[in-house]
Amino acid sequence: MRQPAAQTIASLLLLIMPALAQASAVFPSESVASEHVIPPGAASTPPTNARTIDDSAGRPGDEAANFTVRDGYAVSVAVETVPGARFLAFDDSGTLFVSRPGRGDVLAFRDEDGDGKYERREVFISGRPKVHGLCFSGGFLWFATSGAIGKARDTDQNLRADEITDIIPDGQLPQGGGHWYRSLLVTNDTIYTSIGDSGNISDQEETERQKIWAFGLDGTGKRLFASGIRNNEELLMRPGTQELWGVDHGGDWFGAPLGEFQGNQAITDLNPPDEFNRYIENGFYGHPFLTGNRVPRFEHRERSDLLELAAKTIAPEWNIPAHWAANAFCFIETSPRPGPGAMPADHTGDAFVACRGSWNSTKPVGYCIARVLFDQGRPYGQLTIVSTLQESEKPGGPSVVLARPVDCVQAPDGTVLFSSDQPGRIYRVSRIPANENK
Repeated sequence: MRQPAAQTIASLLLLIMPALAQASAVFPSESVASEHVIPPGAASTPPTNARTIDDSAGRPGDEAANFTVRDGYAVSVAVETVPGARFLAFDDSGTLFVSRPGRGDVLAFRDEDGDGKYERREVFISGRPKVHGLCFSGGFLWFATSGAIGKARDTDQNLRADEITDIIPDGQLPQGGGHWYRSLLVTNDTIYTSIGDSGNISDQEETERQKIWAFGLDGTGKRLFASGIRNNEELLMRPGTQELWGVDHGGDWFGAPLGEFQGNQAITDLNPPDEFNRYIENGFYGHPFLTGNRVPRFEHRERSDLLELAAKTIAPEWNIPAHWAANAFCFIETSPRPGPGAMPADHTGDAFVACRGSWNSTKPVGYCIARVLFDQGRPYGQLTIVSTLQESEKPGGPSVVLARPVDCVQAPDGTVLFSSDQPGRIYRVSRIPANENK
């Protein structure tokens, strides 16, 4: 007996919905959905007057022509199509590695003719769901998934790993949650790693989340390094020092306890800032109780120990504007093999920060590569080098998000590459000599 059409459709939905849910979990980085967690009662799709480009339209890389680029710089496409591109790293020979959490792989690229485009492409490792943080150290590419850390290397020079070692296997580190992204830095004797808040503003003091942990290179000797962190996706040592730095996302819906959710966001639009922090051992950085320059969050203003928490909170070295979603960064160094377009000497010591942009703002903000200027080892100013947000030509019309910068890294030739998972692309920022910038 034939089922009625409505019953047949319902039966099919019951069969395919679990598969769709599983696909959503496996490929989170390739969804247009925000990384941030919306509090109960908020709209599932927050208000915005921006739209993301359709990656299927036009030729790969055409969107870069509409970036707003500061005078003295140029942007080109280094890798045309790399869906879900997230984190970047170079090895000592100039191989570029790109992690793709949604695809569960790390790709290897080579620019074999030195033209700034990476034509050769291989799958370096695969079968590692949510592979995220990357760091090249000691002849190995170290990689972090949401809940594990390993290392790999290519011994026969074919850009495919033939030696892979699990250093901290699944089950020994917290994973998943609203901020499942795991940072990773490996020095000559220490692994540094962290994972963020499982929600938006959660008190997880008693868990291993919201903290930076240090391990020996064999994964043993675990010790707490720093705490009070919301969502730090990349950790780096400032060149020439043993200073550990990172950018930390500010929370969403800062004004929610006062009734703000959508429409009227006079407080939330400007708060809280993203933080550029210098992390010291045993340091506390405020989350979830305080944010920015020791500003209490409304959710926690009744705590009896709030002044004590404020007194021990280490304020950011630099505040990046609210909801820019400062995601990752690189320090600029003097390249030993500078090529055309290398960052000049006056950039040395500064940081380039990839800001992915956030939905939790009435006006689209972020979506850029920012340069944070340093003097005597401390930030003092900020410039936008590349904006990937195309403003509407009509007053009040929708802006267009041309790219969402995720990570940036300095190439061996001294230029800076940055990734965008939407669209899946790697771009190259080069410096134009003063005599050509006319």
